[in-house]
Amino acid sequence: MLKNISSNWALNALQILVFMVLARFTLNVLGQETFGIWEAVIALAGPLQLMILGVPMATVRAISRALGREDDQEAQEALGQSLTLTLILAGGALAAGGLLWWGFEERLLDSQRWALDSNAILDARTALAIVLINLAVGFCLRLPYAVFEAFHDFIPRNLIMGAGMLLRLGLTVGALTWETSLRTLALVQALVAVAEFSAALVVLRKRHGSIRFWPAALSLGQAKNLLSFGVFAFLLNMGALLAFKVDALVVANHMQPTDVAVYGMANKIFDPLINLLLAIGMVVMPAAATMRARNQESELKDLLFKWSKVAVFIVLTLGSYLLVFGPEFLAWWLGDEYDPAAGPLLQVLMASFLLFLPVRGVALPILLGSGNPRGPAIGLLAMGLGNLVLSLILVRSHGILGVALGTAIPNVIFSLFFIASAGKTFKVRPAEWTAYALGRVGLGLLPGLALLLLIKFGPGANGFWPLVAVGLAFVALQSSIALFFVWRGDPHVDPLQVLRDRRREGQA
Repeated sequence: MLKNISSNWALNALQILVFMVLARFTLNVLGQETFGIWEAVIALAGPLQLMILGVPMATVRAISRALGREDDQEAQEALGQSLTLTLILAGGALAAGGLLWWGFEERLLDSQRWALDSNAILDARTALAIVLINLAVGFCLRLPYAVFEAFHDFIPRNLIMGAGMLLRLGLTVGALTWETSLRTLALVQALVAVAEFSAALVVLRKRHGSIRFWPAALSLGQAKNLLSFGVFAFLLNMGALLAFKVDALVVANHMQPTDVAVYGMANKIFDPLINLLLAIGMVVMPAAATMRARNQESELKDLLFKWSKVAVFIVLTLGSYLLVFGPEFLAWWLGDEYDPAAGPLLQVLMASFLLFLPVRGVALPILLGSGNPRGPAIGLLAMGLGNLVLSLILVRSHGILGVALGTAIPNVIFSLFFIASAGKTFKVRPAEWTAYALGRVGLGLLPGLALLLLIKFGPGANGFWPLVAVGLAFVALQSSIALFFVWRGDPHVDPLQVLRDRRREGQA
């Protein structure tokens, strides 16, 4: 399991690197107004993703359970049914795209508030059309990765995705240099998606030849099993969409494209952070499904404790740095187009993610894999709705800061609710989980946090090299504390004990 999660983290490291280069490059090449329009296009197309009804996640769970019972035929049937369902749902998504097109035209492109010229309107229309088609077709493109995840075969999956990221980096820089337009940016995304899908099918055929990527005639029983879980996955996705993807539309509907760009500057950093934690969730969810199929209840509890503490350590370490030096980091990263208003937004959002990310990255996937999707799905949907309502209220009085507060407050409430819910499911007292996952990690954070504040209110750190020096010093300090205090004597993860055991094995 650690090997797979390490592979996911390596992919995340590449993703962060590519993301940082592309975000800065795209913002500075397009400019704030055009970049803000692109953010609105992506946010508008987001609801189409919900029409997949959680089928890829349900596919991972169904194939994992079949493999846990060593039933290859059941696994093949689950994949065939999933592919048929996604083809049907993709057709519905294309039809629904027409409604989104009309809303985008009426509310934003043709509005007097945005006051765009004819060239900008045509470019945005073309980009939206490409994005909508790509999203619908992308329903089927996700399924090969679902098979890799069900087989716990993350390394080839990550190699394909990593190659796709590098391809996207090269094509984006080259294409936008040749023609600076939103339609060019959209075309690059579509081309990369097709390339990844083709590569995934070739590798899937070689590594898991018994699984054929071919649609099957719909079986009501199998389709019902997929969709019954998929409904909860759909609610999860809807909650996540409302919580994190529609904020750009809230800002766009009340303010200018430049304001959308400013909010995007602060909010964009959380995509790689969420993916860093989901790298754990992608592995623990199919593992939890297999454990539940084999009635390994004690192993499920150990899985929750072990990886929750790892997630809390990662989030508190990265989050503390961004809380203190987030504005300075954004100023260096985004360059000339950076707006200082983005700094406080980042800090508000980061404060809420300190609690939300470990819950989303570990506890929620384990509950999903173990067959308890109802609570997480309803809870995350309620969080998303709360986000939307609060953001719509607060944007009128507090502008983009109100949208950030509308996101942060439901994040905290959901996390507290979910910790209590997970405790009931696994028969774990919330205080027991909190003491293990947060106790030593929180105490071990204090020296590093003191170091950051001393530098912040002392000499400060502005620019690339000062920020890197502060980050390296902070990480080195936290790593030493983690080794000799946070995980020393830990019943699940004790690096020092592992080193001692290997030394004894080498001597023997």
